[in-house]
Amino acid sequence: MEKRWAAVADSSEIPATSIDNIEVVLVLPDLSMQIRDSRLFIFLICAVLGCGGMVSTSPDSALVQAEEPGKAKLTSDDVAPPADVRRSRDQRPGLDWPIFLGPHGTGVSDEVGLLEAWPLDGPAVLWGKRIGKGYSSPSILNGRVVVHHRQRDRDVIECLDVQDGEPFWRYEYETDFSDPYGYNNGPRCSPVLTENRCYTFGAQGRLVCLELSTGKLIWEIETTKKWNVPDHFFGAGCTPILEGKLLIVLVGGQPNSGVVAFNAENGDVVWESVGKTTWDGAETDQAGKRYRWTGEEMVVSYSSPLVATIHGKRHLLCLVRHGLVSLDPENGDLRFKYWFRARVHESVNAARPVVVDDLVFLSAAYEAGAAMLRVKPDGQDYDIVWRDKRGMSTHWSTPIHQDGCLYGFSGRHEGEAMLQCVDLKSGELLWETNGFDGLPSELRASPDGGIVDGDGKPATFFGRGSKTAVDGKFIILGERGTLVLGKMNREKFEQLNRATYPQIKYPAWAAPVVSHGRLYLRSEDYLLCLDVAPVEGQDQ
Repeated sequence: MEKRWAAVADSSEIPATSIDNIEVVLVLPDLSMQIRDSRLFIFLICAVLGCGGMVSTSPDSALVQAEEPGKAKLTSDDVAPPADVRRSRDQRPGLDWPIFLGPHGTGVSDEVGLLEAWPLDGPAVLWGKRIGKGYSSPSILNGRVVVHHRQRDRDVIECLDVQDGEPFWRYEYETDFSDPYGYNNGPRCSPVLTENRCYTFGAQGRLVCLELSTGKLIWEIETTKKWNVPDHFFGAGCTPILEGKLLIVLVGGQPNSGVVAFNAENGDVVWESVGKTTWDGAETDQAGKRYRWTGEEMVVSYSSPLVATIHGKRHLLCLVRHGLVSLDPENGDLRFKYWFRARVHESVNAARPVVVDDLVFLSAAYEAGAAMLRVKPDGQDYDIVWRDKRGMSTHWSTPIHQDGCLYGFSGRHEGEAMLQCVDLKSGELLWETNGFDGLPSELRASPDGGIVDGDGKPATFFGRGSKTAVDGKFIILGERGTLVLGKMNREKFEQLNRATYPQIKYPAWAAPVVSHGRLYLRSEDYLLCLDVAPVEGQDQ
């Protein structure tokens, strides 16, 4: 029987006992932990002798063993007071960021009143924390920031205080996921937060629902055991979404469980859709050629779903392995589908669709290019507005729409990637830049993993960057850690400020998160919180 451990912060608030003043010091790489509690001492001895189970490596934490798989029991003797009692909620003005790509799921924040210009060395560091591996962005709600990461053979869901990064709780479980292409083995999906729940989806397909205030396990499902899920290139990577009382997950199960809707309260399956019945015999982008389902192919890819209202109807839009599907989110019924994928096998659809009124924009690398669809008023069909296989080719960073333009990073590889501005209705490329004014041949990697010019000076170079639109500007994070504040319109890109931080280095692939005047950056193994709120009484 697998054992899981939930760890609740601040064990100093839990009465400790001792046996003859026993003190144990456990030293692990990059971690020193003193433990004076005889209960933990006994457990550590058992762990060292191979008695099984898992131990939290979080300092100052109490360990709570699940009584049985899927059931975590936390008692009054084991748990510190609830997080909302121990610490006050965030008093800063601003907005929460509880889901992937922000409150609207588009990479656009409505937060205002941020710094108009940054100090020369960049926004001040409020706090930072070394975390485990992963590529997912943090999520923020009610003074808590939740980050999902991987430490050795455990996936860790950790809830921190937005004010100082101190832990409220952590929940962890065993995983042996190994990326077949050599990328890190951590989670790819961002946490989904509600007033009382935290949902996560691990790279190995484990779907977990926790109580947000305590970290207590409510329910979990190992999707790769419940469904026949073919191996993905890089593990599971589509962040779930909430639609009413449904938690919608791109499970990727054969033959027709690509998309699964769960009851968000208890994890019961409500409906399943997408797969063989969707694509078998479907027209492809090759004239006269129809797709033949094999039963062994991947059903989904890496683009997270979204729900949008188009012509008064709710559309669940999922860019899966073979293309776009629109489903009725209430029952999973197919409204329409559109073939959109690269012709090479080793390829993914990773950027989320962009919806503007009745237009749906799709983009992918691997020579898939871009397409614009216009949904018809009945919601059951579409017209192709334009299709350009050499158009904006986003690898994973979702484009952002503003003022009739799409802004996104195009290119499969770092050296070829460009930040582009494309006209929404025509697909015309209006401008592009990699952030550097000179020739790419003048750039080289520095010993610390950054980019420098021919004179050895730090250079702005985005690579396959990511961006967030907020307060009339864009915050851009290059994949080697270059942070830029800029403005963009259909005429040009304007860099306002630039900064780098040694903690944020390649690969920095998670999009910047802005919440309550704080800017969160996540590299492969570090979470950094910066202050982008103006100082009270100081002119900007």
